[in-house]
Amino acid sequence: MLELRHVSKTYPNGVEALKDVCLDVPRGMFGLLGPNGAGKSTLMRTVATLQDPDSGEIRLDGLDVVANKDELRRQLGYLPQEFGVYPRTSPLVMLDHLAVLKGIGNRKSRAELVERLLVQTNLWDLRKKNIDTFSGGMRQRFGIAQALIGNPKLIIVDEPTAGLDPAERRRFHNLLTRIGEEVVVILSTHIVEDVSDLCTRMAIMGNGRILVEGEPHALIAKLEGRLWKRLVPPTAVAELRRALPIVSTRMSAGRTEIRVVSEQRPEAMDPADPNLEDVYFATLEQHGIEAVLE
Repeated sequence: MLELRHVSKTYPNGVEALKDVCLDVPRGMFGLLGPNGAGKSTLMRTVATLQDPDSGEIRLDGLDVVANKDELRRQLGYLPQEFGVYPRTSPLVMLDHLAVLKGIGNRKSRAELVERLLVQTNLWDLRKKNIDTFSGGMRQRFGIAQALIGNPKLIIVDEPTAGLDPAERRRFHNLLTRIGEEVVVILSTHIVEDVSDLCTRMAIMGNGRILVEGEPHALIAKLEGRLWKRLVPPTAVAELRRALPIVSTRMSAGRTEIRVVSEQRPEAMDPADPNLEDVYFATLEQHGIEAVLE
């Protein structure tokens, strides 16, 4: 269990990136969903001990993370939004090098570990290719391989599928699902589909705060009977926004579908079946935050 209590962080330029964040993250896949600028990456960097919080506590299975950074790092696998590799270096060589840095000194043990990780991430056939020639999906799979060195108890993946094509995203989802069965995995993303497909628990973050937390299906259920839809010409949306609490719009057959959260059925609107995307938009709209969605 990862526990965060009243974690805050303000940067020297005055930006309050984290504001009294409290969160419990159990074993399994946990989705941290929010728009760009919500504070997700700041929170992940703080949990990963790359920067200290100004206040608050972070504990992993009782370990004080801020006071015991080296111990946490021995239990951590981290895949940031962007990561570099040595040029003209293969996954075989790079993973062996990283295993040495993680303290695995025995050559035979390293070789067995590297082989297992390359097979697990479906990179064995590419083990001698240069990483800097890899596609985005291949690079992300290599990123997971390096994050798994040392059997971590906590794995953090920050915006892992941004920029991947649908096939690469699906392969990456399958890999994360297998990994998330045994350890705490935090998936930080602004892509609703990632959380919907992978996570048994989640939180939505915005403006440095946790806005809502729970199981996806329970959060969706709270919108049952309160979500309404209507197809309108695109030119009518601006006027309707002044009259209705529209939480999202989407194109459908050349027209715009507006979706509204309301306790009472608005005039000329039909009931809509809610999904996690609706929860995301409705939560951000409630707090006056602009959504970014892929």
